[in-house]
Amino acid sequence: MASIDRSLVAALPMFAGLTPVEQEELLREARSVRYPKDTTVFDQGADADRFFVLLHGHLRVEKTSPQGQQTVVRYVSAGELFGVAQAMNLKHYPATAVAAVDSIALVWPSSSWSRLLARFPSLASSALQIVGSRLQDTQARIMEISNEQVEQRVAHVLLRLAKQAGKKVGGGIEIDFPISRQDIAEMTGTTLHTVSRILSSWEQRGLVEGGRQRIVLRDPHALFGLTEGHEAPSAKPGPR
Repeated sequence: MASIDRSLVAALPMFAGLTPVEQEELLREARSVRYPKDTTVFDQGADADRFFVLLHGHLRVEKTSPQGQQTVVRYVSAGELFGVAQAMNLKHYPATAVAAVDSIALVWPSSSWSRLLARFPSLASSALQIVGSRLQDTQARIMEISNEQVEQRVAHVLLRLAKQAGKKVGGGIEIDFPISRQDIAEMTGTTLHTVSRILSSWEQRGLVEGGRQRIVLRDPHALFGLTEGHEAPSAKPGPR
């Protein structure tokens, strides 16, 4: 198996606290795996036998309720440590991870987690930060669903995704992976019909630009105002 180029990972949070020699040592225990778009990386309920760092691409994390209802929980972007069930004292993956686009990840066996923590204590700090950040995100979403109007929740999700994986394009900020209106509905605890109605209204007002699994934030400032309970701008008048 070809060795992994250390320069690809040296700046990632998981590796940033390690010396070059330690980085090389940690990489020797990993393998690089390519996940084509729509490939499942791991399934909810499966044995948590691996943990990962995403090198390239984006993953969609989905959770299925006992009643069979599926919800998009979050997205994973390049550079993130994920699938670390051991950090939460879990033996099985609590959700399913699917490649939203063609992606590449570094993969380690879970059996080496405890030994690697002892060898590289900074890994524990990285894992703790990841778990803490995701707990904060979950709490924020619960508060949004409990206390906010649907428009506020949708605006929050779009701004959060743009912050995580936004790229500047002509006329705005594009969320840099395919995302459907159904995904947004699941992330905001509402229906596809409601999200479609809201986004269509925002398109008329020049706040967003939509397409097939594509969203561009044309007026992020106005969307932020919506999260604060302000009114959205009126629809722009058409040509006379």
